[in-house]
Amino acid sequence: MENAKIFAEVLDPKALEQFESAMAQPFSVKGALMPDAHAGYALPIGAVVATDGVIVPSWIGYDIGCGMCAVHTTFSRFAVTVNAQNIFDAIYENIPVGFCHNNRDSNWDYLDIPRTSVLSDIFAKNGLRQLASLGSGNHFIEVGYDTNDAVCIIVHSGSRGIGHAVATHYMKLASGDGKAREGHFGFSVGSQNGQDYISDMNFCLAFALENRIQIIERVCQAIEQFCGGWRDPECINRNHNHAEFKDGLWIHRKGATHAEAGMMGVIPGNMRDGSFIVQGKGNPDALWSSSHGAGRVLGRKDAQRTLSMDQFGETMRGIVAKVDADTLDESPFAYKDIFEVMRQQSDMVEIKQHVRPIINIKG
Repeated sequence: MENAKIFAEVLDPKALEQFESAMAQPFSVKGALMPDAHAGYALPIGAVVATDGVIVPSWIGYDIGCGMCAVHTTFSRFAVTVNAQNIFDAIYENIPVGFCHNNRDSNWDYLDIPRTSVLSDIFAKNGLRQLASLGSGNHFIEVGYDTNDAVCIIVHSGSRGIGHAVATHYMKLASGDGKAREGHFGFSVGSQNGQDYISDMNFCLAFALENRIQIIERVCQAIEQFCGGWRDPECINRNHNHAEFKDGLWIHRKGATHAEAGMMGVIPGNMRDGSFIVQGKGNPDALWSSSHGAGRVLGRKDAQRTLSMDQFGETMRGIVAKVDADTLDESPFAYKDIFEVMRQQSDMVEIKQHVRPIINIKG
């Protein structure tokens, strides 16, 4: 493919087939496949595709605006480590995980953010109750320390049920048969459906950011019960499921992190190896992107069936985390080697800090 660059050194045939199919679409202009790429639906996770005049909801996915936030704090690494189990318990007590949400509305000044009546109806059901909730799967909260021993809080979460409902609605419209089909079905960006989707996508991006910020606030409150300190008001935020308009094209990122020159970002590894604070290099061959993580080598069912609980427990020794049968599919052994993935994208990002986990929270 002359119009595409593949950065992945380990790539399953299904992911390559999905990428080639996407790049064969008449509206696809340029593409890139990140080092963490693996098979998804319609488009591989870790794919970036630039289109001319068309936006494709399934190429952004169900969790619109899913991404990473990181903040530095002045909490003592020693104090957090000593109180890690208590902090761990307090976070689970105050932040809903999995399919749970809050019992009452959270505060969010969202009324001036443009959206369609469809999204307003979706949001009116329980949108404000979903704020400050983590979700499940690979979403996580990490309290760790960087190479300067500063305590960092890192959150990976998205737009929860709001984004899923919005994506389902527009994927049904795009397919033309009333089914949320996971194919290369798009809208002209000049059409009413295209404009509506872009508006509602942007609302979901704002919602996902607010969700991560409110999670961080609750994590800080949990830590403050046991440790003195404060959080830096500046927050690194990068989502990895979105589309943006750049240089006349619509750049779709599905499980890929925006990495313009000088742009700060967060790339997670796994429960054991932590996360990386990075600075983008603005690589045009990568469509100004980088990986969004390590990338899976085992699907969830395969991981549950083949991985060892004893090995999982041993490798997580020293980290306070949910290490049981429910999180076995999130074991470090289900993922590519994050250090190799980072090596493969040295032309995309510069590593600024490696954050090693003290506490890991999973849904």
